[in-house]
Amino acid sequence: MNEQPNITVGVCENDEAIAGSFYGSFHVAGGKPLNGPFRAIAGGDVVMLLDGSGREILRHPSIHCIPSEGATFSLESVSIGRNFHWERRRTERFEGALTFIAGRGGGVTAVNTLPIESYLASVISSEMSGTAPGEFLKAQAIVSRSWLAAMLLRKARPSVTPPASVRHIQGEEEIIRWYDRQDHEQFDVCADDHCQRYQGISLRGRAAEAVRETSGIFLTWRGEVCDARFHKACGGLTERFGTAWEDIDVPYLVSVSDGPDIFDTADTEQKARLWLLSRPDVYCATEDSDFLARILPDYDRETADFFRWRLVYSRRDLERIIEDKSQREIGTLYEILPLARGPSGRIHRLRIVGSRRTLEIGKELEIRRVLSQSHLYSSAFTVQAEGGTSDVPERFVFHGGGWGHGVGLCQIGAAVMAQRGFSTEAILAHYFPGTSLERRYR
Repeated sequence: MNEQPNITVGVCENDEAIAGSFYGSFHVAGGKPLNGPFRAIAGGDVVMLLDGSGREILRHPSIHCIPSEGATFSLESVSIGRNFHWERRRTERFEGALTFIAGRGGGVTAVNTLPIESYLASVISSEMSGTAPGEFLKAQAIVSRSWLAAMLLRKARPSVTPPASVRHIQGEEEIIRWYDRQDHEQFDVCADDHCQRYQGISLRGRAAEAVRETSGIFLTWRGEVCDARFHKACGGLTERFGTAWEDIDVPYLVSVSDGPDIFDTADTEQKARLWLLSRPDVYCATEDSDFLARILPDYDRETADFFRWRLVYSRRDLERIIEDKSQREIGTLYEILPLARGPSGRIHRLRIVGSRRTLEIGKELEIRRVLSQSHLYSSAFTVQAEGGTSDVPERFVFHGGGWGHGVGLCQIGAAVMAQRGFSTEAILAHYFPGTSLERRYR
Protein backbone atom coordinates (compact mmCIF):
# COMPACT_ATOMS: atom_id res chain seq x y z
CA MET A 1 0.00 0.00 0.00
CA ASN A 2 2.05 2.90 -1.33
CA GLU A 3 -0.74 5.47 -1.75
CA GLN A 4 -3.91 6.35 0.10
CA PRO A 5 -6.87 4.30 -1.16
CA ASN A 6 -10.58 4.82 -0.71
CA ILE A 7 -12.45 2.52 1.66
CA THR A 8 -16.07 1.33 1.44
CA VAL A 9 -17.91 1.05 4.76
CA GLY A 10 -21.22 -0.74 5.27
CA VAL A 11 -23.00 1.60 7.70
CA CYS A 12 -26.44 -0.06 7.57
CA GLU A 13 -26.97 -3.54 6.18
CA ASN A 14 -30.14 -5.18 4.86
CA ASP A 15 -32.58 -2.79 6.56
CA GLU A 16 -36.16 -2.51 5.32
CA ALA A 17 -35.74 1.26 5.05
CA ILE A 18 -33.00 3.81 5.75
CA ALA A 19 -33.80 7.45 6.57
CA GLY A 20 -31.47 10.41 6.73
CA SER A 21 -30.65 13.86 5.37
CA PHE A 22 -28.30 15.41 2.83
CA TYR A 23 -26.51 18.57 3.99
CA GLY A 24 -25.36 20.34 0.83
CA SER A 25 -25.88 19.02 -2.68
CA PHE A 26 -25.50 15.36 -3.67
CA HIS A 27 -25.78 14.20 -7.26
CA VAL A 28 -27.10 10.97 -8.72
CA ALA A 29 -26.87 9.79 -12.31
CA GLY A 30 -30.00 10.73 -14.20
CA GLY A 31 -31.43 12.85 -11.39
CA LYS A 32 -31.51 16.39 -10.06
CA PRO A 33 -29.27 17.52 -7.16
CA LEU A 34 -30.43 16.21 -3.79
CA ASN A 35 -30.66 18.13 -0.53
CA GLY A 36 -32.61 17.67 2.70
CA PRO A 37 -34.37 14.58 4.12
CA PHE A 38 -34.53 11.29 2.22
CA ARG A 39 -35.71 7.74 2.66
CA ALA A 40 -34.38 4.65 0.87
CA ILE A 41 -36.79 1.70 0.77
CA ALA A 42 -36.20 -1.88 -0.28
CA GLY A 43 -38.30 -2.98 -3.23
CA GLY A 44 -37.26 -6.53 -4.04
CA ASP A 45 -34.21 -6.29 -6.29
CA VAL A 46 -34.25 -2.48 -6.44
CA VAL A 47 -33.90 0.46 -4.05
CA MET A 48 -36.43 3.27 -4.14
CA LEU A 49 -35.05 6.68 -3.08
CA LEU A 50 -37.70 9.10 -1.82
CA ASP A 51 -37.41 12.78 -0.90
CA GLY A 52 -38.68 14.35 2.34
CA SER A 53 -42.23 14.56 0.94
CA GLY A 54 -42.30 10.86 0.08
CA ARG A 55 -41.98 11.43 -3.68
CA GLU A 56 -39.91 8.90 -5.57
CA ILE A 57 -36.64 10.30 -6.94
CA LEU A 58 -35.12 7.17 -8.44
CA ARG A 59 -35.33 3.40 -8.34
CA HIS A 60 -32.41 1.13 -9.27
CA PRO A 61 -30.50 -1.90 -7.90
CA SER A 62 -27.88 0.59 -6.67
CA ILE A 63 -28.01 4.36 -6.27
CA HIS A 64 -24.72 6.25 -5.97
CA CYS A 65 -24.93 9.71 -4.37
CA ILE A 66 -21.85 11.91 -4.98
CA PRO A 67 -21.29 14.93 -2.72
CA SER A 68 -20.42 18.41 -3.82
CA GLU A 69 -17.51 20.04 -1.98
CA GLY A 70 -18.15 20.15 1.77
CA ALA A 71 -21.44 18.24 1.62
CA THR A 72 -22.23 15.64 4.29
CA PHE A 73 -25.12 13.31 5.10
CA SER A 74 -26.73 11.72 8.15
CA LEU A 75 -28.28 8.30 8.66
CA GLU A 76 -30.83 7.52 11.35
CA SER A 77 -30.95 4.46 13.60
CA VAL A 78 -27.36 3.32 12.96
CA SER A 79 -26.59 0.24 15.04
CA ILE A 80 -23.76 0.48 17.61
CA GLY A 81 -22.45 -2.61 19.42
CA ARG A 82 -24.74 -5.04 17.65
CA ASN A 83 -25.47 -8.07 19.89
CA PHE A 84 -23.19 -6.75 22.66
CA HIS A 85 -24.32 -5.45 26.05
CA TRP A 86 -23.93 -1.78 25.00
CA GLU A 87 -26.03 -2.13 21.81
CA ARG A 88 -28.07 0.91 20.79
CA ARG A 89 -29.10 2.90 17.71
CA ARG A 90 -28.16 6.52 17.00
CA THR A 91 -28.29 9.12 14.25
CA GLU A 92 -24.80 9.65 12.83
CA ARG A 93 -23.34 12.13 10.33
CA PHE A 94 -20.79 11.20 7.66
CA GLU A 95 -18.67 12.68 4.87
CA GLY A 96 -17.93 11.13 1.49
CA ALA A 97 -20.17 9.38 -1.05
CA LEU A 98 -23.27 7.34 -0.16
CA THR A 99 -24.46 4.30 -2.11
CA PHE A 100 -27.71 2.41 -1.57
CA ILE A 101 -27.62 -1.24 -2.66
CA ALA A 102 -30.48 -3.72 -2.87
CA GLY A 103 -29.57 -6.56 -0.50
CA ARG A 104 -29.91 -10.26 -1.10
CA GLY A 105 -32.36 -10.60 1.78
CA GLY A 106 -34.72 -8.03 0.28
CA GLY A 107 -33.37 -5.15 2.36
CA VAL A 108 -31.31 -2.09 1.53
CA THR A 109 -27.66 -1.53 2.45
CA ALA A 110 -26.02 1.90 2.86
CA VAL A 111 -22.33 2.09 1.91
CA ASN A 112 -20.10 5.10 2.60
CA THR A 113 -17.05 5.63 0.36
CA LEU A 114 -14.23 7.92 1.52
CA PRO A 115 -10.41 8.14 1.72
CA ILE A 116 -8.84 5.84 4.28
CA GLU A 117 -7.35 8.66 6.37
CA SER A 118 -10.73 10.41 6.70
CA TYR A 119 -12.27 7.09 7.67
CA LEU A 120 -9.61 6.55 10.35
CA ALA A 121 -10.28 9.92 11.99
CA SER A 122 -13.82 8.72 12.70
CA VAL A 123 -12.69 5.22 13.73
CA ILE A 124 -10.25 6.51 16.35
CA SER A 125 -12.86 8.75 17.99
CA SER A 126 -15.46 5.95 17.85
CA GLU A 127 -13.25 3.25 19.34
CA MET A 128 -12.17 5.59 22.15
CA SER A 129 -12.73 9.29 22.80
CA GLY A 130 -11.25 12.15 20.79
CA THR A 131 -10.23 13.73 24.12
CA ALA A 132 -7.86 10.85 25.01
CA PRO A 133 -4.09 11.58 25.30
CA GLY A 134 -2.50 12.41 21.96
CA GLU A 135 0.18 9.71 22.07
CA PHE A 136 -2.52 7.08 22.59
CA LEU A 137 -4.64 8.44 19.73
CA LYS A 138 -1.62 8.22 17.43
CA ALA A 139 -0.93 4.64 18.54
CA GLN A 140 -4.56 3.68 17.90
CA ALA A 141 -4.44 5.35 14.48
CA ILE A 142 -1.38 3.32 13.46
CA VAL A 143 -2.89 0.07 14.77
CA SER A 144 -6.25 0.65 13.05
CA ARG A 145 -4.55 1.66 9.78
CA SER A 146 -2.33 -1.42 9.90
CA TRP A 147 -5.18 -3.83 10.56
CA LEU A 148 -7.19 -2.27 7.74
CA ALA A 149 -4.29 -2.54 5.25
CA ALA A 150 -3.63 -6.16 6.26
CA MET A 151 -7.32 -6.95 5.82
CA LEU A 152 -7.44 -5.35 2.36
CA LEU A 153 -4.31 -7.23 1.29
CA ARG A 154 -5.79 -10.47 2.64
CA LYS A 155 -9.03 -9.78 0.77
CA ALA A 156 -7.11 -9.57 -2.50
CA ARG A 157 -5.76 -13.09 -1.99
CA PRO A 158 -7.60 -16.42 -1.93
CA SER A 159 -9.32 -16.56 1.46
CA VAL A 160 -10.02 -19.37 3.86
CA THR A 161 -13.48 -19.26 5.45
CA PRO A 162 -13.26 -19.37 9.26
CA PRO A 163 -14.56 -22.69 10.55
CA ALA A 164 -17.96 -23.39 12.01
CA SER A 165 -17.38 -27.06 12.70
CA VAL A 166 -19.67 -29.42 14.61
CA ARG A 167 -18.48 -32.92 15.45
CA HIS A 168 -20.04 -35.74 17.46
CA ILE A 169 -17.55 -37.57 19.65
CA GLN A 170 -18.72 -40.46 21.84
CA GLY A 171 -21.98 -38.86 22.90
CA GLU A 172 -20.52 -35.37 23.06
CA GLU A 173 -21.01 -32.57 20.58
CA GLU A 174 -18.09 -30.29 19.72
CA ILE A 175 -18.81 -26.80 18.38
CA ILE A 176 -15.71 -24.81 17.36
CA ARG A 177 -16.14 -21.37 15.79
CA TRP A 178 -14.11 -18.25 15.57
CA TYR A 179 -15.36 -14.90 14.39
CA ASP A 180 -12.68 -13.07 12.46
CA ARG A 181 -13.33 -9.99 10.33
CA GLN A 182 -14.65 -12.08 7.45
CA ASP A 183 -14.73 -10.43 4.06
CA HIS A 184 -17.94 -8.55 3.34
CA GLU A 185 -19.26 -8.99 -0.17
CA GLN A 186 -20.76 -5.55 -0.77
CA PHE A 187 -18.15 -3.40 1.04
CA ASP A 188 -14.70 -3.57 2.60
CA VAL A 189 -15.60 -3.17 6.29
CA CYS A 190 -18.69 -2.77 8.42
CA ALA A 191 -19.15 0.16 10.81
CA ASP A 192 -19.43 -1.86 14.02
CA ASP A 193 -17.24 -3.83 16.45
CA HIS A 194 -17.12 -6.80 14.05
CA CYS A 195 -14.57 -4.72 12.08
CA GLN A 196 -13.85 -1.31 13.62
CA ARG A 197 -16.29 1.15 15.15
CA TYR A 198 -17.11 3.94 12.70
CA GLN A 199 -19.63 6.48 13.94
CA GLY A 200 -19.21 9.45 11.68
CA ILE A 201 -17.65 12.88 12.03
CA SER A 202 -19.32 14.36 15.11
CA LEU A 203 -16.96 12.97 17.80
CA ARG A 204 -13.54 13.36 16.17
CA GLY A 205 -11.93 15.83 18.57
CA ARG A 206 -8.12 15.43 18.52
CA ALA A 207 -8.40 12.16 16.59
CA ALA A 208 -8.21 13.97 13.25
CA GLU A 209 -4.92 15.57 14.30
CA ALA A 210 -3.53 12.18 15.41
CA VAL A 211 -4.42 10.68 12.04
CA ARG A 212 -2.78 13.58 10.16
CA GLU A 213 0.42 13.27 12.20
CA THR A 214 0.67 9.54 11.51
CA SER A 215 -0.61 9.61 7.92
CA GLY A 216 0.66 6.61 5.99
CA ILE A 217 2.52 5.07 8.97
CA PHE A 218 2.08 1.33 9.47
CA LEU A 219 3.15 -1.21 12.04
CA THR A 220 5.32 -3.80 10.26
CA TRP A 221 7.03 -7.11 10.94
CA ARG A 222 10.01 -7.88 8.69
CA GLY A 223 8.68 -5.57 6.00
CA GLU A 224 5.08 -6.86 6.05
CA VAL A 225 2.21 -4.76 7.38
CA CYS A 226 1.03 -6.23 10.68
CA ASP A 227 -2.39 -7.73 11.18
CA ALA A 228 -2.66 -5.54 14.28
CA ARG A 229 -5.47 -6.35 16.73
CA PHE A 230 -6.86 -4.41 19.68
CA HIS A 231 -9.38 -4.77 22.49
CA LYS A 232 -10.74 -2.68 25.34
CA ALA A 233 -8.98 -4.08 28.46
CA CYS A 234 -6.76 -7.15 28.75
CA GLY A 235 -7.17 -7.62 32.52
CA GLY A 236 -3.41 -7.58 33.21
CA LEU A 237 -2.04 -9.93 30.54
CA THR A 238 -2.64 -9.77 26.81
CA GLU A 239 -3.49 -12.94 24.89
CA ARG A 240 -1.90 -14.90 22.05
CA PHE A 241 -3.50 -14.84 18.60
CA GLY A 242 -4.37 -18.55 18.48
CA THR A 243 -6.66 -18.38 21.51
CA ALA A 244 -9.15 -16.27 19.55
CA TRP A 245 -8.57 -17.31 15.92
CA GLU A 246 -6.56 -19.90 13.94
CA ASP A 247 -4.20 -22.23 15.79
CA ILE A 248 -1.12 -20.41 14.56
CA ASP A 249 1.56 -18.33 16.22
CA VAL A 250 1.81 -14.71 15.10
CA PRO A 251 5.19 -13.45 16.36
CA TYR A 252 4.00 -9.96 17.29
CA LEU A 253 0.63 -11.09 18.77
CA VAL A 254 1.90 -12.78 21.91
CA SER A 255 1.06 -12.41 25.58
CA VAL A 256 2.70 -9.49 27.38
CA SER A 257 2.23 -7.98 30.81
CA ASP A 258 0.12 -4.84 30.88
CA GLY A 259 2.52 -3.09 33.18
CA PRO A 260 6.18 -2.69 34.11
CA ASP A 261 6.22 -5.94 36.16
CA ILE A 262 6.35 -9.42 34.65
CA PHE A 263 3.57 -11.78 35.71
CA ASP A 264 3.28 -15.54 35.40
CA THR A 265 0.79 -16.90 32.89
CA ALA A 266 -2.72 -17.85 34.03
CA ASP A 267 -3.11 -20.88 31.78
CA THR A 268 -4.01 -23.49 34.42
CA GLU A 269 -7.08 -23.61 36.65
CA GLN A 270 -5.14 -22.92 39.82
CA LYS A 271 -3.19 -20.02 38.33
CA ALA A 272 -6.30 -18.57 36.66
CA ARG A 273 -8.22 -18.65 39.94
CA LEU A 274 -5.48 -16.82 41.81
CA TRP A 275 -4.99 -14.33 38.97
CA LEU A 276 -8.67 -13.47 38.49
CA LEU A 277 -9.26 -13.02 42.21
CA SER A 278 -6.29 -10.62 42.47
CA ARG A 279 -5.90 -7.00 41.39
CA PRO A 280 -2.36 -6.60 40.06
CA ASP A 281 -0.79 -3.19 39.53
CA VAL A 282 -1.16 -2.89 35.75
CA TYR A 283 -2.10 -0.09 33.40
CA CYS A 284 -5.68 -1.13 32.57
CA ALA A 285 -6.57 -1.52 36.27
CA THR A 286 -7.23 2.22 36.51
CA GLU A 287 -10.22 3.32 38.57
CA ASP A 288 -9.78 7.04 37.87
CA SER A 289 -13.30 8.02 36.83
CA ASP A 290 -12.23 11.42 35.51
CA PHE A 291 -9.58 9.83 33.31
CA LEU A 292 -11.98 7.14 32.08
CA ALA A 293 -14.43 9.90 31.15
CA ARG A 294 -11.67 11.44 28.99
CA ILE A 295 -10.77 8.27 27.12
CA LEU A 296 -14.01 6.27 26.77
CA PRO A 297 -17.16 7.02 24.75
CA ASP A 298 -20.28 7.51 26.88
CA TYR A 299 -21.71 4.03 26.26
CA ASP A 300 -18.40 2.35 27.19
CA ARG A 301 -18.38 4.16 30.55
CA GLU A 302 -21.47 2.16 31.48
CA THR A 303 -19.13 -0.86 31.79
CA ALA A 304 -17.48 0.12 35.05
CA ASP A 305 -16.29 -3.33 36.15
CA PHE A 306 -14.19 -4.11 33.08
CA PHE A 307 -10.99 -5.07 34.94
CA ARG A 308 -12.44 -7.59 37.39
CA TRP A 309 -16.08 -8.64 37.25
CA ARG A 310 -18.50 -11.04 38.94
CA LEU A 311 -21.63 -12.58 37.47
CA VAL A 312 -24.19 -14.89 39.11
CA TYR A 313 -26.70 -17.03 37.17
CA SER A 314 -29.39 -19.30 38.53
CA ARG A 315 -29.03 -22.74 37.02
CA ARG A 316 -32.37 -22.48 35.22
CA ASP A 317 -31.52 -19.09 33.71
CA LEU A 318 -28.19 -20.36 32.44
CA GLU A 319 -29.81 -23.49 30.99
CA ARG A 320 -32.19 -21.27 29.00
CA ILE A 321 -29.37 -19.04 27.76
CA ILE A 322 -27.18 -21.96 26.67
CA GLU A 323 -30.03 -23.69 24.87
CA ASP A 324 -31.10 -20.48 23.14
CA LYS A 325 -27.58 -19.57 22.01
CA SER A 326 -26.40 -23.05 21.04
CA GLN A 327 -29.77 -24.15 19.63
CA ARG A 328 -29.33 -27.45 21.45
CA GLU A 329 -31.19 -28.99 24.38
CA ILE A 330 -28.85 -29.72 27.26
CA GLY A 331 -31.44 -30.58 29.91
CA THR A 332 -30.35 -30.05 33.51
CA LEU A 333 -27.02 -28.24 33.71
CA TYR A 334 -24.55 -30.13 35.89
CA GLU A 335 -21.11 -28.63 35.21
CA ILE A 336 -19.18 -25.99 33.31
CA LEU A 337 -15.56 -27.09 32.93
CA PRO A 338 -12.72 -25.09 31.32
CA LEU A 339 -10.58 -27.43 29.20
CA ALA A 340 -7.95 -25.09 27.74
CA ARG A 341 -6.79 -21.58 28.58
CA GLY A 342 -4.45 -19.09 26.98
CA PRO A 343 -1.71 -17.27 28.92
CA SER A 344 -4.08 -14.45 30.01
CA GLY A 345 -6.50 -16.96 31.51
CA ARG A 346 -8.92 -16.73 28.57
CA ILE A 347 -10.66 -20.03 27.92
CA HIS A 348 -10.66 -21.28 24.34
CA ARG A 349 -12.21 -24.69 24.96
CA LEU A 350 -15.04 -25.30 27.44
CA ARG A 351 -17.18 -28.31 28.38
CA ILE A 352 -20.84 -27.89 29.31
CA VAL A 353 -22.31 -31.01 30.92
CA GLY A 354 -26.08 -31.44 30.85
CA SER A 355 -28.44 -34.32 31.50
CA ARG A 356 -29.36 -34.61 27.80
CA ARG A 357 -26.18 -33.52 26.07
CA THR A 358 -22.56 -32.57 26.69
CA LEU A 359 -21.16 -29.75 24.59
CA GLU A 360 -17.56 -28.76 23.97
CA ILE A 361 -17.43 -25.11 22.89
CA GLY A 362 -14.64 -22.99 21.37
CA LYS A 363 -13.14 -20.51 20.70
CA GLU A 364 -13.16 -17.53 23.02
CA LEU A 365 -15.92 -15.46 21.41
CA GLU A 366 -18.19 -18.48 20.95
CA ILE A 367 -17.76 -19.25 24.65
CA ARG A 368 -18.65 -15.66 25.56
CA ARG A 369 -21.66 -15.79 23.25
CA VAL A 370 -23.09 -19.09 24.50
CA LEU A 371 -22.90 -18.11 28.18
CA SER A 372 -24.65 -14.73 27.99
CA GLN A 373 -27.76 -13.02 26.63
CA SER A 374 -25.31 -10.76 24.74
CA HIS A 375 -21.62 -11.62 25.31
CA LEU A 376 -19.57 -12.08 28.47
CA TYR A 377 -16.98 -9.33 28.87
CA SER A 378 -14.24 -11.89 28.17
CA SER A 379 -13.56 -15.62 28.35
CA ALA A 380 -11.06 -15.09 31.21
CA PHE A 381 -13.19 -16.40 34.04
CA THR A 382 -13.50 -19.09 36.68
CA VAL A 383 -16.87 -20.66 37.38
CA GLN A 384 -18.12 -22.18 40.61
CA ALA A 385 -21.31 -24.19 41.15
CA GLU A 386 -23.12 -23.35 44.41
CA GLY A 387 -26.16 -24.55 46.37
CA GLY A 388 -28.51 -27.36 45.46
CA THR A 389 -27.16 -30.91 45.62
CA SER A 390 -23.80 -32.36 44.70
CA ASP A 391 -25.16 -33.28 41.26
CA VAL A 392 -27.58 -30.43 40.55
CA PRO A 393 -26.35 -26.97 41.62
CA GLU A 394 -28.64 -24.05 42.31
CA ARG A 395 -26.49 -21.34 40.73
CA PHE A 396 -23.21 -20.64 38.95
CA VAL A 397 -20.85 -17.84 39.97
CA PHE A 398 -18.38 -16.40 37.45
CA HIS A 399 -15.30 -14.38 38.48
CA GLY A 400 -13.73 -12.79 35.41
CA GLY A 401 -11.20 -10.28 34.18
CA GLY A 402 -10.80 -8.04 31.15
CA TRP A 403 -13.02 -6.86 28.32
CA GLY A 404 -12.59 -8.28 24.83
CA HIS A 405 -10.43 -10.95 23.21
CA GLY A 406 -7.23 -9.62 24.81
CA VAL A 407 -5.03 -9.82 21.69
CA GLY A 408 -2.72 -6.94 20.71
CA LEU A 409 -3.26 -3.38 21.92
CA CYS A 410 -5.03 -3.01 25.27
CA GLN A 411 -6.81 0.28 24.63
CA ILE A 412 -7.34 1.34 28.24
CA GLY A 413 -3.83 0.21 29.20
CA ALA A 414 -2.31 2.08 26.27
CA ALA A 415 -4.22 5.25 27.17
CA VAL A 416 -2.87 5.02 30.73
CA MET A 417 0.66 4.57 29.35
CA ALA A 418 0.21 7.74 27.29
CA GLN A 419 -1.05 9.60 30.35
CA ARG A 420 2.09 8.55 32.23
CA GLY A 421 4.35 9.99 29.54
CA PHE A 422 5.05 7.03 27.23
CA SER A 423 5.47 7.88 23.56
CA THR A 424 3.50 6.37 20.71
CA GLU A 425 6.57 4.36 19.72
CA ALA A 426 7.01 2.98 23.27
CA ILE A 427 3.33 2.03 23.53
CA LEU A 428 3.40 0.09 20.26
CA ALA A 429 6.71 -1.59 21.09
CA HIS A 430 5.22 -2.75 24.39
CA TYR A 431 2.09 -4.38 22.95
CA PHE A 432 3.60 -5.54 19.63
CA PRO A 433 7.13 -6.68 20.49
CA GLY A 434 9.65 -6.82 17.66
CA THR A 435 7.66 -4.64 15.27
CA SER A 436 8.77 -1.52 13.39
CA LEU A 437 7.08 1.62 12.11
CA GLU A 438 7.21 2.44 8.39
CA ARG A 439 5.69 5.32 6.45
CA ARG A 440 4.33 4.03 3.12
CA TYR A 441 2.64 7.26 1.93
CA ARG A 442 1.89 10.80 3.11
